Amino acid sequence: MTTTNSAALLAQMTELHPREIDLSLDRTHRLLAALGHPEQRLPPVIHIAGTNGKGSTLAMIRAGLEAAGLKVHSYSSPHLVRFHERIRLAGAEISEPALCTLLARTLEANQGASITFFEATTCAAFIGFAETPADALLLEVGMGGRLDTTNVVDAPLLTIITPVALDHQAFLGSTIPEIAAEKAGILKRGGPCIVGRQEEAALEVIEARASRLGAPLLAHGQHWHVWEERGRLVFQDETGLLDLPLPRLVGPHQVENAGMALAALRRLGHDEATCEAAVTRADWPGRMQRLTRGPLREAAPDAELWLDGGHNAHAAEALAATLRRAPTRPTHLIFALMNTRDPAAFLAPLAPLVASVTAVPIPDEPGATAPATLVEAAAALGLTATEAPDAATAIRAIAAREPRARILICGSLYQAGWVLRENG
Repeated sequence: MTTTNSAALLAQMTELHPREIDLSLDRTHRLLAALGHPEQRLPPVIHIAGTNGKGSTLAMIRAGLEAAGLKVHSYSSPHLVRFHERIRLAGAEISEPALCTLLARTLEANQGASITFFEATTCAAFIGFAETPADALLLEVGMGGRLDTTNVVDAPLLTIITPVALDHQAFLGSTIPEIAAEKAGILKRGGPCIVGRQEEAALEVIEARASRLGAPLLAHGQHWHVWEERGRLVFQDETGLLDLPLPRLVGPHQVENAGMALAALRRLGHDEATCEAAVTRADWPGRMQRLTRGPLREAAPDAELWLDGGHNAHAAEALAATLRRAPTRPTHLIFALMNTRDPAAFLAPLAPLVASVTAVPIPDEPGATAPATLVEAAAALGLTATEAPDAATAIRAIAAREPRARILICGSLYQAGWVLRENG
């Protein structure tokens, strides 16, 4: 197969997509077998599932392990600006030549068979993870857990389940217990699992599966605790107490994400220095990220400009908690959303805290909700709402009428990616 560039190869993978998505591991197992089973030759795996907080938790664990001198692979999705972000090999984002080679090998092994984009690209990533030496692989679930393409690792070193909330109901179930059962599908017999804060109904499901598998649980509120006290992060487990700086990642919800990362690192035997590096060195773009330079920032020089890719009601509640802790300043949302999401559910926690909503489209995303629909949902909540053709236009309009505003672009990781590209 002739290698051109990663964009062309990724486009070829997109064309192989089945007519309907059925959550199954059959296609993945077939392709991995054709590739020589790279999933059986991976470094020790930390497998992370959950509704929100997976990426931030992964980023903190990675920061800690790398500070300890370890070589770390990581896999996450979706990307923001370019696909390469999803795959990190031994601490570095995958190069264009390496990505092209992996994609080409995967396409050749697949021989034109029907397969989803995520399945094919995950199999490609597994080749790189298997063939590049590293001390650990941080593996983030794409959707769900039980039937997710990443769930082909027989004996992960550790699993993590972040908070479970309603999301992807069309695929995962319409209730918290149903969704929790899918997330708990990553648990393996005898393998320890870190469990973040959960609703009681979710925790019961996770505990029942862990009991059947003999999988030791280290659950928030039972085996470990984390809280903020006097501007510091305090973590406590059976090993003792840590008094650390607050997380570098912004928002009070990051304290609990840090707790899961710290519980994981402590379970793996790492020291306080590693734990401190986890919370102080982590970087995770598009999650309550302040934009401090670039053309979008220049369009509103006196405003606070923030970007967040959270896209469900649980993420909106975390955003609302962050805004409640922020210094008083008029806050204006620039809002985009995919049509699989409920705009009213997302906006409801934020409605008491914002002065206006400007709805924008997501470029090149046919599944985006029309701005007019978003305006209607915002107006029904009593918010002042209008439309703009893009985020840059919305920023300029808000800054013109309120130069020192706080502007928060939110609702979609796809929109976050476009904003980062537009802002250089």
